[in-house]
Amino acid sequence: MRTRPDKLTTQVIAGHSILRDEAGYLVDPEMWTEDIARQFADEEGVALNDEHWAVIRFMRDYLDEHGIAADARFAFRFLASRHKTDVSGGRARFFALFPYGYVKQACKIAGMRQPRAWSTG
Repeated sequence: MRTRPDKLTTQVIAGHSILRDEAGYLVDPEMWTEDIARQFADEEGVALNDEHWAVIRFMRDYLDEHGIAADARFAFRFLASRHKTDVSGGRARFFALFPYGYVKQACKIAGMRQPRAWSTG
């Protein structure tokens, strides 16, 4: 369930003052930096490596190009292509990176707004 967007907190991360909603998502994805991603990943218990960064950069590039967050299936396809496997293999790799899922961890770490609906991905 989506949290109320009017319950906001301000936090300073690496000198950047950001607004977060009650679930911890960025209110303005334009405020995202890699330092913010590292902080959010620490909060989620995710130790970022090159593979995480590849997915995060894919998500950020998709947002920049299309103006919306990529659907989970696009991230799965990205990993499948990257590792020359099928989509189910990409999905498995994704969940090895972000065990609590696309919305809970990947979207938050990549600085996306909290999606309106929870994804099964």
